[in-house]
Formats: sequence, structure tokens, C-alpha cells
Amino acid sequence: MKMERHSKIVELIGKYEIETQEELAEYLNKEGYNVTQATVSRDIRELKLSKIQTENGGQKYAVFHPQTAFNDKYTRILHDSFVSMDMAQNILVIKTVSGMAMAVAAALDAIHFSEIVGCIAGDDTVMCAVRTVDDTIVLMDKIRKLIAG
Repeated sequence: MKMERHSKIVELIGKYEIETQEELAEYLNKEGYNVTQATVSRDIRELKLSKIQTENGGQKYAVFHPQTAFNDKYTRILHDSFVSMDMAQNILVIKTVSGMAMAVAAALDAIHFSEIVGCIAGDDTVMCAVRTVDDTIVLMDKIRKLIAG
């Protein structure tokens, strides 16, 4: 239910210029989600929504997009350290050059792939817990594309 609500929130803020938590709660209630302002406040924090300025000078909620410079740094770490990857159901195992697994895990965390629940790193191996088997396949494709440039 929470993931569905989060998805609906992202859809609503993309469709409407929503300025307040109360306004977002109203939209969600109209869509059949019985929420309070406190729930919406938690959702906004969990989704890392930001307020941005609208063309008419007001403000609206928007999904936070990390700065490209940071993404470039993390992409470079992945590119330079990556050796191989393989999946075991919803677990993605990434092999790195010796000593780089922690940097790769930190880069994956910083990129905020929605498919990843969390990462554990050793010396040359990163284990990522992924939400589903299908998400693991999607994630592997995303990582391949990032590394290829």
C-alpha cells in the first residue's frame, strides 16, 4: 500500500502544481487513499521531495534529482572498479577490483537505485539486496548502461 501511495504521490506532483501537504492529502483522498497530513509529511520525507519555484512565482513539490556532478563521480567509480556481476534470485553480486567494493557500494547507495534495498561490501565483492527478481534484471541493465557510458 505504501509503495502504491508513493507512486501515486509522484504521479500527482508531476500532474498538478501541489504547494502544501494538505493539498497533497486532498488529492490522495480523492484518489481513494485515506491519508492524514502526518502520513503525507512522512511520505514527503521518505520520497525526498523538494519544493521548487513555479513559473508564476509560487512553489510546488518535485522529486529531488541528485546533482549530475555527483552522478558522474559515482559512474566513474563504477566504471573503473567493475569486474563482473551475477544474480541469485533477488541478490545481485558485483565483483570489483581488489579494495574497491566499499567504494562501489557507496556509489550504488548514492545513486539511489529504487530497486536496491541495501548493499554489503567486502574487499572485492558487493552484495545488493534487490526488491524482486525482475528488479534485479532491470538493475543489471541499468548498471551495464552506466558502465558503458
